[in-house]
Amino acid sequence: MSADIILTFDIEGIDWEEAASIFERAPLGTREPDVLRRTFENSDLTCFAWDGETLVGIARALSDRTVHSVIYDLCMLPECQGKGLGTRMMEAMLERLGTPGVVLWSVPGKEPFYARFGFRPMLTAMARFEDPERSAAGGYISL
Repeated sequence: MSADIILTFDIEGIDWEEAASIFERAPLGTREPDVLRRTFENSDLTCFAWDGETLVGIARALSDRTVHSVIYDLCMLPECQGKGLGTRMMEAMLERLGTPGVVLWSVPGKEPFYARFGFRPMLTAMARFEDPERSAAGGYISL
């Protein structure tokens, strides 16, 4: 990973096959490139990390631009993890969202990383998924 990684916030020119491969290599599961493209197109904020011409990280968020935002899919190649790129991407996302409330989806084990930005576990969050076993949540609790 070079020190010259830049962040962009526009979906133009993204190779969605390459973006989907980042999830698999991270490893955060399989994403269908076309579905991934549509989720990013329909998001309020997107963030892409580039090492030269190579896409190395992606993130997206939904927001009402007033009170609440939700960050999804902060994901980067394994060789870029632990080197400050996730911090840069989170700071850029939070600054651009500008809402007082931000919720995020995370995989188990990443809580200490997000706690550095003031995120805390929620006691009352619930979710409904068409197929919980295949959902991005992965860690839902069965009552």
